[in-house]
Formats: sequence, structure tokens, C-alpha cells
Amino acid sequence: MAGRFSGRVAFVTGGSRGIGKGIVERFAEEGAKVAFIDLNEEALSATTNELREKGYEVFSKVANVVDAEQVEAAIKEAYEAFGSIDILVNNAGVIRDNLLFKMTDSDWQTVMDVHLKGSFNAARAAQKYMVENKYGRIINISSTSALGNRGQANYAAAKAGLQGFTKTLAIELGRYGITANSVAPGFIETEMTKETADRIGVPFEQLIQHSVASIPVGRSGKPADIANAVAFFADEQSSFVNGQVIYVAGGPKN
Repeated sequence: MAGRFSGRVAFVTGGSRGIGKGIVERFAEEGAKVAFIDLNEEALSATTNELREKGYEVFSKVANVVDAEQVEAAIKEAYEAFGSIDILVNNAGVIRDNLLFKMTDSDWQTVMDVHLKGSFNAARAAQKYMVENKYGRIINISSTSALGNRGQANYAAAKAGLQGFTKTLAIELGRYGITANSVAPGFIETEMTKETADRIGVPFEQLIQHSVASIPVGRSGKPADIANAVAFFADEQSSFVNGQVIYVAGGPKN
């Protein structure tokens, strides 16, 4: 497996923690030069140092995906540092869960901005380099919540929107050797799901056990499980797989 992405450059949004970090690590382990952005300066710095200590070539920068100029500047810097942008993973995400009648304008807008506007900003900035190079892989991180989930009207709508966005990019960019696909995780053990446990007032272990009870494979997901699916879509050999959504959830999702 080592070296599958040798000579490739991957750019990951929200790459400092959880799923994003797992994806960054996978690309680095398999030979890619990896660039990632995050708003969390402390986590960004820690992950960057961790990867460099292992001898990986990384570029990282504090940037807000909602700000088009910041995203464009970060992608341009990564391109100038590494000479290419071959793979883009739109992973940056936030949750502002609440039942509809309690959901504020800010709860709704923040989630829409980070997931949809953020992915739009990054894809628009990265495609320029990919079109020029006649090669690219865009992978958007959706969620099983796209199919509907109590307390997540905002998140479910944004993640479903990302799937429509993915399919449209696939249609528009396919002729340039660029594919666009989406990975939709189920329950994954991350900082974000820990926040969910805190919000509903249960210990994280209890939330994991409750979730596992309904997962056919009988275990919860780890960031590496999502990184595996992302790596499949990012592979050069996956050039005929385009506009697809794969649910990585330990069982079928309809």
C-alpha cells in the first residue's frame, strides 16, 4: 500500500482532528505531500508537528473555509509549495444540533456556511489547478444524517446538499480528468461525537454503546475507516468512479 499517492498533493479542510486528521495521516503514510487548513490553531500546530516528526512533508495554515479569500490563499500557497493540487477533501464541519422549534438563525446559518459554502469555496479554488493539470480527485465528506436525523435539521440539510453538490461537480468536471465523490460516515468516534455526548448529557462510552447496538457489524467507526474510503476515491485507478456516495456506517443506509 505504501506509496500509492507518491508524487500527489492532497489538500484537506479541517485536517487537525478526528476524521480530517485520519485522512491527512493516511495520505501522508501513502506518500502524498499533504496540505491542510483548520480554524483550531492549537490542534493544527500539534498535528503539523506530529506529522513532521514522522518525516512527512506537510503544509498547514489557519484558515476559515467560510472565507473565500482565506481558502484561495491557502490553496495557492500549497500549490506554490508543492507544485500541484491533485486531491481535495472537503471535511471541515461543525454541529449546532437542536430540535427545529429551538433552532436559532445562527445554528442554521453556521452549519450551512461551514459545510456548503466552505466546500464550494475550496472546490472552486482547487478546480482551477486540477483543470490545468487535467487531473483531480474531489471528495466531499457527507454523513448518514443526510437521510434525516432528529435534532439535525441544519446538519442533515447541509450534508444532503453536499451530495447534490458532489454529483454536479462530477458532471461538470469529468471531462477534465477530475472525479467528484462523497463519503458519508455513520457513527465515528471523534471529538465531534464527544461533543454530542456532552450536549445530550451522557458519558461518551454510553453514547458509543447505544450507537453500536444498531450497527450490523457490531462496532463503532474510527477515523481510519473513513480514510480508507477517501483513499479509494482518491486513487488514480478510481477514474471511472464518479458522482458516487458511499455510506461508511457498518451497515446499509437507504
